[in-house]
Amino acid sequence: MGVYDFTARNIDGTDQSLADYQGKVLLVVNVASKCGFTPQYKGLEALYRQYKDKGLVILGFPCDQFGHQEPGDENEIKNFCSLNYDVSFPMFAKVKVNGDDAHPLYKHLKDEQGGVLGWDAIKWNFTKFLVDKSGKVVKRYAPTDKPESIAKDVAELL
Repeated sequence: MGVYDFTARNIDGTDQSLADYQGKVLLVVNVASKCGFTPQYKGLEALYRQYKDKGLVILGFPCDQFGHQEPGDENEIKNFCSLNYDVSFPMFAKVKVNGDDAHPLYKHLKDEQGGVLGWDAIKWNFTKFLVDKSGKVVKRYAPTDKPESIAKDVAELL
């Protein structure tokens, strides 16, 4: 089972097969609109624009499991991202990233790249997973890791 075997509902409510991104480098991020890390949207969008023509796709998954920092519905999230950060990378419907009802993609990501000290749970918004062109999860980044600091790893995979 790999990343491309999953489907997720996009922010417009349509099921999206991740197989559509086969052969691309993916950066999967759980995002939130009212978080101290929310300004990372700017860096994520810059990274996406810099490398999208070379095969990078950033996938944003809004999540409200941390401090109720993503309270809005999908339409509000979409508008926030567009108006405040001009986000053009694919965004998805809100998901849970921890617990029994976590999205299956996130269960897979955590299985492939566990957290520090063997604690696999996502600790906060803007945790990032880097996926290579074959769909293998190759690296996990903490919320404090800024998108700019990931650029070198992305470039190496492209």
